[in-house]
Amino acid sequence: MDAKLIQDIQAGAKKDNIPTLETGMEIEVYQIIKEGEKERIQKFRGLVISIRGATALDRMVTVRADMDGIGIEKIFPVNSPYIQKIEVLRKFKVRRKNIGYIRELTGKAARLKEIK
Repeated sequence: MDAKLIQDIQAGAKKDNIPTLETGMEIEVYQIIKEGEKERIQKFRGLVISIRGATALDRMVTVRADMDGIGIEKIFPVNSPYIQKIEVLRKFKVRRKNIGYIRELTGKAARLKEIK
């Protein structure tokens, strides 16, 4: 298929308020949750451990957070209509595309160096 044609079609559906995401960023994702008739916004704050997807519409971000000593991971489709916004809070120095090894680390070993 023609790559230019695919990019033109995807440009209309692509969100423009999504920042450039990289592995090692601490982000806050504002997700719209529907409960019956009601809607509410739920925040999820965590570390980006991997990013998948070749195009802007395929992009999926895995975010990991530790809550009460238990690791919680969520996979967010970045271009989903249920994602209201994504905020980048901090950026850490990492040398890999996927930092899944952070799952096994605890305490001081799990620290990352922040980029100011």
